Amino acid sequence: MKKCGKKVLAMVLSLGMLWGGGQAAQVPESEQLQQLTGIQAPSAILMSEDGTVLYEKDADTPREPASVTKVMTMLLVMEALESGQITLDEMVTTSAYAASMGGSQIYLKENEQMTVDEMLKSVAVASANDCAVALAEHLAGTEEAFVARMNERATQLGMTNTHFQNCNGLPADGHVTTARDIAIMSRQLIGHEKIFDYTKIWTDWVRNGTFGLTNTNKMINTYQGMTGLKTGYTTGAGYCLSATAERDGLSLIAVVMGAADSQSRNADAAALLNYGFAGYQAVTITADQPIMPVKVLLGKQEYVLCQLEERPPLVLKKKLVSTLEKELVMAPSLSAPVKAGARAGLLTIRSQGEEIARIPVVTAEKVAKKSPAGLFLELFTVCAMEREEGRM
Repeated sequence: MKKCGKKVLAMVLSLGMLWGGGQAAQVPESEQLQQLTGIQAPSAILMSEDGTVLYEKDADTPREPASVTKVMTMLLVMEALESGQITLDEMVTTSAYAASMGGSQIYLKENEQMTVDEMLKSVAVASANDCAVALAEHLAGTEEAFVARMNERATQLGMTNTHFQNCNGLPADGHVTTARDIAIMSRQLIGHEKIFDYTKIWTDWVRNGTFGLTNTNKMINTYQGMTGLKTGYTTGAGYCLSATAERDGLSLIAVVMGAADSQSRNADAAALLNYGFAGYQAVTITADQPIMPVKVLLGKQEYVLCQLEERPPLVLKKKLVSTLEKELVMAPSLSAPVKAGARAGLLTIRSQGEEIARIPVVTAEKVAKKSPAGLFLELFTVCAMEREEGRM
């Protein structure tokens, strides 16, 4: 019986702490901040969809964003759609206040009704200030209440240098954000793929085909792979843009703030995107070897199936892709009960001796714990077999 007890104790003691968090390692600063010549705008950033910063220039100085503000407005609309708070076909009634907006607009009239779908399209394509306010009021009752939600969401996303005063970006004291914060909220918005149904439109119509819309983002029609996202201009803000594009599975976000004119703004955005697509690649990581089941102690089944945790492709320098080395370490055992998604191992990715990423291996199923009666029967059987072996 002592021998049996020692075996059980040894199995329990084999359960160790499994490694730290599975976050991707930061690209070295020397790689991140390589000089990209020719960027004229005072603030700019290039970010991949996984959040890796590939280039930045004065990305944390607060500046007026103009209509790029509407990235957050559209994000809250998309989140409301996905949560079921609103639907695309429900009607939005225009208030006198919404109808009074100047700047880019579709000239809504007080009490005019339009679907959420058409108003969102007008915001995304034509940068309609009146539709932005109408949607804000529809969601939150007043623009002021909606702006409070915008600022709350910005805080949740870690946009530490952002404060919104309105939902459309018209000039207002204290209405500021940064290139980095714009990239952060843009990244969140493009996670809702339905938004591309609007931001990729070049021309379209609303009001039963009587009012035409043309995208304020001219790069939609000129840059290969462009998917959005939002332009902006006021005298104080200068020319701003959050440009998103995708090629060969690599999705990039280029933000430009304070450009002197639309031509230099678009040229800067194109240069940033070209730099990203030329030098980086989206790599889907696999283990390159079978991930074996892990033994479950005291479980109703002896082993649990495991898999790599699902996550977006890694964005890596193209020159590093052929140098990747992978090390897979698995737990010797897990103790029941085991939840699906429990940590069971770690795949470490290195390049030329430097850690690139750590990807957790997780359980693909749950395993319940054996009942006390089942455990007693198993221990009794094991010990009986050992006594029998000792007599032989």
